[in-house]
Amino acid sequence: MALNADDKYKLVRGLGLLAAVSVIIGNVIGTGVFLKARVMTCNVGSPTWVIVAWVAAGLLSLAGALTYAELTAMKPEAAGPYVFLRDSYGRLSSFLFGWMQMFIARTGSQASVAVVFAIALNDYLSGGLKQTLLQTSIFGYPYEITSLQIVAVVIIAIFTTLNCLSVSLSGQIATVLTLIKIALVLFVGLGAFLFVTGGSFGNFVLMNTGGTCEGVADAVKVGSAGYTFVGGFAAAMLAALWGYDGWDNLSFVAGEVKEPNRNIPIAIIGSVLLVILLYVAAHVVYFYILDPTAIASVSKDSSVAMVVVSKFFGGDIVGLATGVAVAVFTVGLMLSSLGTLHTSILSASRIPYAMAKNGLMFRGFGKTSINAVPVNGVLFQGVWASVLALSGSFDTLTDYVIFGSWIFYALVTSSIFVFRRKYPDAERPYRAWGYPVVPVVFLLVAGWLLINTMVTAPQQSFIGILLIILGLPVYYYLNNKDRKRGNAEQHGSNDNDG
Repeated sequence: MALNADDKYKLVRGLGLLAAVSVIIGNVIGTGVFLKARVMTCNVGSPTWVIVAWVAAGLLSLAGALTYAELTAMKPEAAGPYVFLRDSYGRLSSFLFGWMQMFIARTGSQASVAVVFAIALNDYLSGGLKQTLLQTSIFGYPYEITSLQIVAVVIIAIFTTLNCLSVSLSGQIATVLTLIKIALVLFVGLGAFLFVTGGSFGNFVLMNTGGTCEGVADAVKVGSAGYTFVGGFAAAMLAALWGYDGWDNLSFVAGEVKEPNRNIPIAIIGSVLLVILLYVAAHVVYFYILDPTAIASVSKDSSVAMVVVSKFFGGDIVGLATGVAVAVFTVGLMLSSLGTLHTSILSASRIPYAMAKNGLMFRGFGKTSINAVPVNGVLFQGVWASVLALSGSFDTLTDYVIFGSWIFYALVTSSIFVFRRKYPDAERPYRAWGYPVVPVVFLLVAGWLLINTMVTAPQQSFIGILLIILGLPVYYYLNNKDRKRGNAEQHGSNDNDG
């Protein structure tokens, strides 16, 4: 029998346990651990409550990870969450999830991370990199293209190319960049204790009093009129959850993990536990070196971690040793952003592949190269992420989609109940610890966060839902096209039989 062209090359299981862990940690540890302490201190005022928010967000992520571990080990296929939604709630929910990931969430995040790299490189070069290349107006709105956006596009192109080569090479690159990320967190933490004098655990009993809290909304800022602790803590948790975002990353490349029954649960659960430990330790260090008011007063264009590093060796920023420390941190932060970009490209490109296999995306996305890589999906998201980087709209899009992302997190997590009921005898190499309490707690907290966001940010919530709904016409077009193709193939088969 002739081999179908679409099936000539298939995904291969080329990711070992270390690479699987790297795919998660490499995507999770980005800039959140270095940037969010300032905003969170403004939200809750106290170092203790900031750390409680990090722990609570970490435990919530762990609850989701425990559930995802069962689902992913049970169905170790490409674009796992897409598959879970398809098999539990049907094609429409899975398509809308894939639509959001392809066009907004993942590609917008990739554009954002690439621009963060360009900004950090510009800072490292003392601002000498940024130049305005084009300045105009589109429909009355000012628009410009700078050299930083061009650098971002080049970086996206480089890592898109690397991800076209082979999944095993992508896994090795992810491992190296992840080790750099972990080393960067340890550098800040251990360096603060070794090279900074004057730190005090007494800072933990202090409160933010008069911190500038640049750019933080009054509704979630301690001491402002109308502020409530519940709203402030919810805002702090959302900030922390952004720092943990990506704990589900391995589920997208589950079809390429070696020994999935063993490696997937270990990688998912172990990675989240390690990240919780690193994040909490980093924030203990921040508040040991700086009091809450000082942290709340850090500029929004800087990071608390950078301020801590600038105090190494006595804090003389022009001193050779301190200058080297700051340079090491800046380069490490740039490499950290590259790690996030790389693992995001690796995992997200499997979404259009899985959708195409179901007839819910153009068929070309369902083909793989001779190296068993879904190249068309990789190239598409590279082009679209570049467009978003040039448009300058990625931050706005990703802000709007956070709300929608948590809708799908909740839906995917709830699918464990559907699978337990529909397929009670299915093979489950790993069964979620604490079932059904753990997934129920996750759903309750996720529901609380969604309701709180709808109350405090109704416009953001509405636009987030609208961006998802925009996929409906595309779904009905592709679904009808797939149905017609299926009918045509069926008729052709019947004709041949006759």
